[in-house]
Amino acid sequence: MANHKSALKRIRQNETRKVHNRYYAKTVRNAVKMFRSLTDKKEAVEQMPKLYAMIDKLAKKKIIHKNKAGNLKSKISKHAGTLA
Repeated sequence: MANHKSALKRIRQNETRKVHNRYYAKTVRNAVKMFRSLTDKKEAVEQMPKLYAMIDKLAKKKIIHKNKAGNLKSKISKHAGTLA
């Protein structure tokens, strides 16, 4: 167990950040799942910019890796392209 006040504070900060980061990562995962379940191309095209923005924000804050963000965006656009 940590003995220094600074170490105890660091533990509290890390826990708070972990909860915060998990919440936003889970939110984006759910949004991607919902997007992949869409069957209407018009609706998908409307939602793409919002989803792209969410993914970019996570990558900017280093909650997800920038390459993962790129892969997600690529797969999203590919899915939207296959819709009729």
